[in-house]
Amino acid sequence: METRSVEEVLAKAERAEAEKLRLITVHKDLELEFDLGNLLATDRNPPTGLRQRSGPALEAQLQGLARDNVQLLINQLWQLPAERVEEAVVAKLPEPSLRLPREKPLPKPRPLTRWQQFAQLKGIRPRKKTSLVWDEESKQWRRRWGYQRARDDTKAWLIEVPGGADPNEDQFAKRLQAKKERVAKNELNRLRNIARAHKVQLPSQGGMHPTGYQSRHELSKAMQVAKVSTASVGRFQERLPKEKPPKGPGKKRQFQPNIGDFAAEKKSQLELIRVMNSKRPKMDVTRATNKQMREEDREEAAKKRKMAKAGNRKGHRGKRKGRPPGPGGRGKGGPPGPGGKRKGGPPGVGGKKGLRQGGKRRK
Repeated sequence: METRSVEEVLAKAERAEAEKLRLITVHKDLELEFDLGNLLATDRNPPTGLRQRSGPALEAQLQGLARDNVQLLINQLWQLPAERVEEAVVAKLPEPSLRLPREKPLPKPRPLTRWQQFAQLKGIRPRKKTSLVWDEESKQWRRRWGYQRARDDTKAWLIEVPGGADPNEDQFAKRLQAKKERVAKNELNRLRNIARAHKVQLPSQGGMHPTGYQSRHELSKAMQVAKVSTASVGRFQERLPKEKPPKGPGKKRQFQPNIGDFAAEKKSQLELIRVMNSKRPKMDVTRATNKQMREEDREEAAKKRKMAKAGNRKGHRGKRKGRPPGPGGRGKGGPPGPGGKRKGGPPGVGGKKGLRQGGKRRK
């Protein structure tokens, strides 16, 4: 009995060892392609028997296939060099061989601010300042900015009134107002830098520009913007005696009520569908006729202008070539008058214009 029990124990241990080896040993007809840098395993073996199965059997086969491929990937990871980091064994992955696409595009470089552009143009290098400075009042090192900073004038309980200032003016309120203005200015510069980086044109303050002189057009535009900046779009604003109405006043949009005349809404929707589904577009006969008549009148007027230009050209040519010469003139082709300037002819009466009777006088 003891011999049988020992043999049974040994057989049971062998079966357990074989089961473990079976779980970690996977046989594939085609070796898998591994990319350990991306923890990727590609199985090119064709799936067999998946089309003939359905339901729970198909799900079980897919899970078994996924388990075998993951086991092969883990076997490859155990072959990599490992090291212990804080009571954990980690494997050093190699460089990935497959380049995977990014989910989102690469971040664009941050655009330079106006000061950074000026510093880059002038070659100014930024100097890194220390965060702690020596405070003479407290005799200790303090932060340069923020809470409990050095030379913090907001903690002073007494402020000296500067010379030339109003003695009744509250210097504490003035200091607080100056700080608010500095904060607002910094925020405005930050928004301007963002708008300049995104190439967005900032609207002006009602047409007014920060200059010492505003033109008449800028002032009128600012006044119009101020008047139509009400809920009634300037409808009930008072006007000056000779003030002209603004050009292009704004109009409030009108929306259809949520619950109203369903018959009218149904009719408009059906009309819209009918127009969209109709093969022939709706044509305005009167408009088309007027357009055709205008085109015909335009063509006829162009033809008349062309004929008139041709007639003017012919008339000028006839005056130049067919003009008969005067008595004794220089016309070509006509007979010379008595005493005209012709070669071989005796000087006679009516020669060149401006000469006396008898032609030229010979010496």
